[in-house]
Amino acid sequence: MTGNLKKVYIFISLTFICNFGLVGLFFALGGKWTMPGSLIISILYMFIPMIVSIFVQKVIFKESIKAPLGISFKFNRWFVIAWLIPAFLAIATLGLSLLLPGVEFSPDMEGMFERFADLIPPEQMEELRTTELFMHPFWLGLFQGLIAGVTINAIAGFGEELGWRGLLQKELGFLGFWKSSLIIGVIWGLWHAPLILQGHNYPEHPVSGVVMMTIFTVLISPLFCYIRIKSRSVIAAAIIHGSLNGTAGLAIMLLKGGSDLTVGVTGVSGFIVLAIVNIGLYFMTRHSDQKTLTIL
Repeated sequence: MTGNLKKVYIFISLTFICNFGLVGLFFALGGKWTMPGSLIISILYMFIPMIVSIFVQKVIFKESIKAPLGISFKFNRWFVIAWLIPAFLAIATLGLSLLLPGVEFSPDMEGMFERFADLIPPEQMEELRTTELFMHPFWLGLFQGLIAGVTINAIAGFGEELGWRGLLQKELGFLGFWKSSLIIGVIWGLWHAPLILQGHNYPEHPVSGVVMMTIFTVLISPLFCYIRIKSRSVIAAAIIHGSLNGTAGLAIMLLKGGSDLTVGVTGVSGFIVLAIVNIGLYFMTRHSDQKTLTIL
């Protein structure tokens, strides 16, 4: 079995041109990376891999979209696993972060307030500090993150995943599970560069954040690819993507200290958790037949 590398090259080229061009055009027209403009561009940014994959698959190569790219809503237990795993990753990362020097447990979320002090107006910050909720914000965030993860976040996640775990994983599968996951992870990480440079995910370290984000996507790519294979659906990949985006904040909500490079799922503590997950995946798959780890 071999993939269509020409299709891969065209998809990557068009995706990067369109995504990088979108951000470049935004600034060329005088845009400022502030709300709501930054949010609109970020949302549009996520849907470009989907649009390009459909264009490449249907228009350029005259091939069908649904089955080859894994668009299946046939439910199985891997959809539930995809939905819940990110919350466990966030909680595990929270716990591991507490082992780092200078990081403390902050149940009153004082550390969280300090992190966003420069981003939220003082009056709104004071309102957040004094507002009484019917449950602790951590549990409320977990509930909201899971609901968003399987709904609106999953839709946005699908915008990316049809490209990464749809087209790319299909065409690069002949390289083997781990090698294809690595390549997809690198492409996926570098694709984030224009957003990271604007402070997304790593507001304190936007330049080194590009490298950190690429390390993160390389580490989490095998898990996403494995979910895609076991579920036989790119929809499950969109769900785990959406759930990750919805629950990632839990990993820093109860922490004081550390930086965007050290704590959180996209920091060193998250990397350690994902490295452990990958070790587990390796031992789970090392005796598997190659066909069982490939999208046919």
